[in-house]
Amino acid sequence: MDAGTHEPTWASLLAAADADGIGLTSGLLERWCCSAGLQGAALYVEVEGLFEREHSCGEGNFPRSLSSEAAAELSPLRLPGGLLMSARQTVSQEASSGGVALDPKPQPSVALDGPLKVLLAMVVRNALLERRLKKSRFAAMHRNVEQQALYDVGLAITSTLDLEETSEAILAWALSLLDARRSALYLLDGDSVDRSYRLTHALGGDARPDFTCIDDAVPKDVLPGAAHLLAVRIEIESVPRGFLVVADKESRYGVGPFGEADRATLELFANQAAIALENARLHRQALQEERMQREMELAAETQNKLLPKGVPTVEGFELAGWNRPAREVGGDYYDLLPRADGRLVITLGDVTGKGMPAALMVSNLHSALRLSLDHHEVGPELFAGLNRHIHESSPANKFITLLVAQLDPPTGHVRYVNAGHNPAVVLGADGSVRELPSGGPPIGLLPGVSYQGDEFNLEVDDLLCIYSDGITECAARDGEEYELERLVALLQEHRTAPLPEIIAVIDQATSEFADGQPQGDDQTVVLLRRVG
Repeated sequence: MDAGTHEPTWASLLAAADADGIGLTSGLLERWCCSAGLQGAALYVEVEGLFEREHSCGEGNFPRSLSSEAAAELSPLRLPGGLLMSARQTVSQEASSGGVALDPKPQPSVALDGPLKVLLAMVVRNALLERRLKKSRFAAMHRNVEQQALYDVGLAITSTLDLEETSEAILAWALSLLDARRSALYLLDGDSVDRSYRLTHALGGDARPDFTCIDDAVPKDVLPGAAHLLAVRIEIESVPRGFLVVADKESRYGVGPFGEADRATLELFANQAAIALENARLHRQALQEERMQREMELAAETQNKLLPKGVPTVEGFELAGWNRPAREVGGDYYDLLPRADGRLVITLGDVTGKGMPAALMVSNLHSALRLSLDHHEVGPELFAGLNRHIHESSPANKFITLLVAQLDPPTGHVRYVNAGHNPAVVLGADGSVRELPSGGPPIGLLPGVSYQGDEFNLEVDDLLCIYSDGITECAARDGEEYELERLVALLQEHRTAPLPEIIAVIDQATSEFADGQPQGDDQTVVLLRRVG
């Protein structure tokens, strides 16, 4: 710019200020150029450690931005929040060819006058305020867009109730929202007390299969080879349930670290991911419970088919059986099997445990016993074979207490074997009480064991009672058990009553003894009385 160029007047500057800020800034720079004999000038505003060019006039090679170090080397004129750069014609080969270059030390020949300096300082201040306003507007717009995106993402990841699909969708959206290259999802390993987290899914690369969280810090090598890591907790009702991890934020320069805004975004997304994961978990749990309930119903239906549908008629004898499982499927089993020759086989067994495993063993016992009775009499040989079969086909520590008695109706002769079961009792018409003790360990407990049986005769009005430990071990509120003595006393008191009535009395007595407590074990009773 020629030193002789007309210098803007204060009136023209004020008119430019009324029109727009750009006109004012241009006029102020032109006034400075004219007064200082400069070829050109530029105003810079300091933004996040850099000086960015706000406006320039005249001729000069003014870069768009300058670092603090580069600006210091050029000795600019400092203003609050900014600086001024100037250009003069240089006496050099470049000048002789008509070029203009930055003066390496652009100290103005004429200092800024007071009003001009104040106005330029105000321009810098206004420029800074305008940039902050634009940044705030952009941030608000970005938040709105981000919230809408998060809402849309929330709808997307909650649209499926499959846990695997939900996990994969969460990681895919995390990569998209954060411009990350890798992601991984870790969930708490059950109710782990040592805060162990297991890998559920990973995208973009390998991930550690698990880790133990100390002070809520995810190990730095959780995603091997990742340069930059960002991890946030997944919480359900303020309880930690897992971690969402992303790595290596992409940019035009490659990969870089994540900022605070990225962390805030990932934390918001983790809240939605937690809801989706909890919904999927509850759905899976409901399906499992529904499947288990159905399996239990099928098992109960199968077990009911194994129990006698009625009481066989045996000339000269009264017979009754009763069973009440503690759960839908029980471990007690009884059978009343008439043989082809007219004899009757009475069976009562008690499988360890309850529920589905016990029901499976009951089914196994039922089949094995009926098949074995086709080839063996009730006695030690029959029980040795049953023990071998149950021991080989059942899980460890699973066994069956079993009492099998065979009645010959014409004579009243009874042959029995008791394998670890509660002693059955025979109440004689003369008031005597006889117990039928065990002749060996429970079936399936030990391999290669032998059993001993015994026999006796039922006389007219004698009553045989076979029961499971759910009767004698029925517990009161203070822990006291019903025990055999009470059962014998009850049987003696009602010995001549009809058998269904005796069973009803046993049921009522044990229920009153328990005093409303849940039934702790399966209860089974078989009664046999000789009447003629």
